[in-house]
Amino acid sequence: MEIEYQSFKISDQTSLLQIDRIHEMLQKSYWAQARSKETIAQSILHSICFGAYCEGVQVGFARCVTDYATIFWLCDVIVDEAYRGRGIGKALMEAVASHEKLQGLSGILMTRDAHGLYAKHG
Repeated sequence: MEIEYQSFKISDQTSLLQIDRIHEMLQKSYWAQARSKETIAQSILHSICFGAYCEGVQVGFARCVTDYATIFWLCDVIVDEAYRGRGIGKALMEAVASHEKLQGLSGILMTRDAHGLYAKHG
């Protein structure tokens, strides 16, 4: 899956994910600041992941853990601070909501912030 959004590309291609950039962004989060690059890489292997890219540089990330039958957990949704306010988070959520492997599944999300971003998607 690949979506063009303004000057950004949203993709679920694991080969495009940039572990160093994901680690850098997650270190600034309240939920994953202590996570190692190795742990992030391992979590990606067992998830459906989405990246947002600007001129080849990863500027956003979202990850879904699923049993592919009944449920998925949306986690690690983050946009680089320098790119916030441009709709990238919304575009990532649209990609998650429309992904073929997540259709018909119930989603779970736990968050302390950005409730407005997620409310549109239930």
